[in-house]
Amino acid sequence: MLTRALLVDDHPMFREGLALLLAHEFPQWQLLQAGSLEQAAARLAETPDIGLVILDLSLPDSTGLATLTRLRLRAPAPRYVVLSANDDPELVVGAVEQGAAGFVPKSSQTGAMLGAMRTVLDGGVVLPAPLGAASTAPARSATEALGVSPRQSEVLRLLIEGKTNKAISRELGIAESTVKTHLETLYRKLDATSRTQAVVAAARLGLRLDGAERSDGTEP
Repeated sequence: MLTRALLVDDHPMFREGLALLLAHEFPQWQLLQAGSLEQAAARLAETPDIGLVILDLSLPDSTGLATLTRLRLRAPAPRYVVLSANDDPELVVGAVEQGAAGFVPKSSQTGAMLGAMRTVLDGGVVLPAPLGAASTAPARSATEALGVSPRQSEVLRLLIEGKTNKAISRELGIAESTVKTHLETLYRKLDATSRTQAVVAAARLGLRLDGAERSDGTEP
């Protein structure tokens, strides 16, 4: 269970406000704070059991994806959630490719931000909602693009939403072992080896996983 988290942001008012919100929602956490990359690296060195880092990419001593890359080189163990005022799709995909488990625009509603933290803590991956449609080519359905069954399309949709295997199993009414089998097929078709890689691959394909793609509740 996560007991320590680190919030890294150079705007004191935003950082303190978010810290109060997180302390209220997750009272079991010990939440540390930092206002620069060097401060963050020092906190991580002093407290090696930090399990979650909430990171703004624009800091006084580092900007952009280099911020995430440099900090993860020093401390690869925690899960990272990026906070950014810039939610350009290429930046989002780049952050996930560099190891972020989530990307939350600073413009997000409070509930969405807290939900993102819970999803990441549960082992899921969180991306901004529009990313799945971010493609210069017309969006294609999952079955057209990948040749997967309606059920596998449902699993992929829930994976993109950041749901864990247990949550997918519960929502679709299937065994976790069946979820794992579907995920193995999806990974193979997306040329991915992890949940994060699969989400990024799906986003780059511009897959549209809407109600028309949902199965009728029967197994393929």
